[in-house]
This record gives sequence, C-alpha cells and structure tokens, in this order.
Amino acid sequence: MRQIWVATCLAAILLVDQASAADRAQKAEAAENKAEVLEQNAAATGSKARPTRSETITKPEVQAVDPVGEKPLNDAITCLSRTIYWEAKGEGVAGMEAIANVVMNRLGHEGFPNTICEVVRQGHEQGACQFSWWCDGRSDDAEEDKSYAIAKEISRKALNRQLADRTGGALYFHERKVNPSWSAEYIRTVEIGAHVFYKPRGGVAK
Repeated sequence: MRQIWVATCLAAILLVDQASAADRAQKAEAAENKAEVLEQNAAATGSKARPTRSETITKPEVQAVDPVGEKPLNDAITCLSRTIYWEAKGEGVAGMEAIANVVMNRLGHEGFPNTICEVVRQGHEQGACQFSWWCDGRSDDAEEDKSYAIAKEISRKALNRQLADRTGGALYFHERKVNPSWSAEYIRTVEIGAHVFYKPRGGVAK
C-alpha cells in the first residue's frame, strides 16, 4: 500500500513539473514573438508609439525566457539581457538601465543594425566589438540569477518603451577608468555608475 502511495505522489509531482515546464515554454515563446515585433517597431524611423496592451511583454513572460542564463544568443530579449548583465551587473539598476538605453538608441539609428542581436554583435567580424563582453573569449552564460533576472526585467521595459532614457540619447560609452581617443569626437551626455556616455555631434553616428 505504501509503495502505491509513493508511486502516486511521484506521478503527481512529475505531472505538475511537466505542466509547469510547458507553461514556462509557452510564456517564453510568447515573449520572444512579441520582442521581435517590438524591436522591428523600434527600428522603424521615427516610430515612438507605445505598444498596445496585447503587444506588451509581461513580467512572467520575460522571466520565462532563458531562466538559467545559458540560452544561445539568438533572440532580442536574450541578447539585450546578456548585454545589460555583462556590461553593468555590478552597478545597480541605474547603470544597467543606461546600457539598455544605448542599445535601444542604436537600434535602427543610421549606422547601426536593425535588430538588437546585430547591434550587440556589431564589429566582431573585425575583432573590435562594440560591446566588449561579446569578444572577450569567455563564456557568455550568466552566473548570478538575481542580477540576470533584473537584466531581463530591464529588457522587458526597454522593449515595451517603458524605460526612460537616462543617457540623454547616448550611442556610445566607455568605462570611467579609460580615456579612449574617440571620445573627443562626441558630446559627453552623462556619467552613470562606472561608465561615461556620449552622443554624436549633429546626430550622425560614425
């Protein structure tokens, strides 16, 4: 009798786990599909419209995407979240949001690609990545669950157009401790966390 009871409990737990996994997968797929549409709209010249309620990515949906930070970088949410995480995971929310601002400002801007993943990967062909974490030769998997969850939430807000631009329209940034020669070509907009942000003179990216 005891064996039957144990077997029944195990079967019930297995069914619940399977149902939960299926629900997470469904939420993740919905988030990725919405993100694709939202980044296309963001890349469209002059498109500033907020997404409709049905287009908006929800918190459960975005958190279902890449739960352990090991997913391949092939969708907007993962590419943006991993960039925020690796560029500013130790800086708090303000610093992380500023990195998201730069990626979104670049999206569709003349001189930059029209998808988030392409923006993040830009320059790797020449060995001079725009975002250093992409070319540092180390694993791109997230290591801190809490910081990565925050990065995904910031990605959600950025794609939903719910994230204020802390950078003043910046398209570039560098760490405070360095002084690259290219910084003289641009207008410094703000310093946030460990980074200094810039926008191009005359609005033209180089």
